[in-house]
Amino acid sequence: MPITSELRPDGIRVVTMAAPPVNALTVQGWFDLATTLDQAGRDPDTKVVVLRAEGRGFNAGVDIKEMQNTTGFDALIGANKGCFAAFKAVYECAVPVVAAVNGFCLGGGVGLVGNADCVVASEDAYFGVPEVKQGALGAATHMARLVPQHMMRTLYFTARTIKAADLVQFGSVLEVVPRDQLDDAALKVAGEIAAHDTRVIRAAKECLNGIDPIDVNKSYRFEQGFTMELNLAGVSDELRDEFAGTEKSKQ
Repeated sequence: MPITSELRPDGIRVVTMAAPPVNALTVQGWFDLATTLDQAGRDPDTKVVVLRAEGRGFNAGVDIKEMQNTTGFDALIGANKGCFAAFKAVYECAVPVVAAVNGFCLGGGVGLVGNADCVVASEDAYFGVPEVKQGALGAATHMARLVPQHMMRTLYFTARTIKAADLVQFGSVLEVVPRDQLDDAALKVAGEIAAHDTRVIRAAKECLNGIDPIDVNKSYRFEQGFTMELNLAGVSDELRDEFAGTEKSKQ
């Protein structure tokens, strides 16, 4: 199973993504992740969630090969809805979500991490939104929660990446640790949260979401509208074909 969930005795629920080779989730994978996070928040025994990944990197976004090998727009629409559901599930999870980021965190991965409540990362972690390479838009809403506006625009337009160590100065990444210490670092901060009365922490999560200056769900949905326009114009299929080695744009 690409998404697993384990509740520890201390109330920390560990949700793990394991979809080799690069944790690029299929449409079903995104919906499964959303369901898992929703269920975690509804479980009264869950005090905090640690979202982590197995393998070379945290998350490489959507499965472009699935999209290019599916006729019509079903996979695109599914990916849009699945990503929206997963990002929303992180943000609206009734308990805090601690993201433990290893290796690459790209596209949809940034959507997950940008909506998390706390981020710890390994020394090899880096973040990016390379959507423009594939003729898509999205996750600018979430990258803007990790870096200042001008940095976000530069990363977005150039498809550059930024190291986790560089995000510490912005306060969006709590700390950067050696790869073999990442899980322990995430569990440590999660444990500090779990030590408090879960009734207070759940109220605090709802309260902080309520005073957020940006409606992340509405903002991301706005971005997705432009992605659909690019797809209808045929631009996206051309660029994704180059990446996936397919010929969907010629069909």
